[in-house]
Amino acid sequence: MTTELIFMNGYGLYVWSAFLFTLISFTSLYVITKIQYTKERNKFMSKFGALDSKKAEVARSQTINKEILSSSQSI
Repeated sequence: MTTELIFMNGYGLYVWSAFLFTLISFTSLYVITKIQYTKERNKFMSKFGALDSKKAEVARSQTINKEILSSSQSI
């Protein structure tokens, strides 16, 4: 039973290598995305983390910020 699962009538090498490639690809994609997210979050928090209400209002009034906020709210 176990050997049938591993060898799969001669296709086991292809199936398990494809499965392993997919697993490694997804894992590396997840790790890279998580690292990039952490870097961007830290950059954002260092720049905007301690905004008081006056600075936050100025940031909301800027044109580029309005465009970003309007497009993200429609998602």
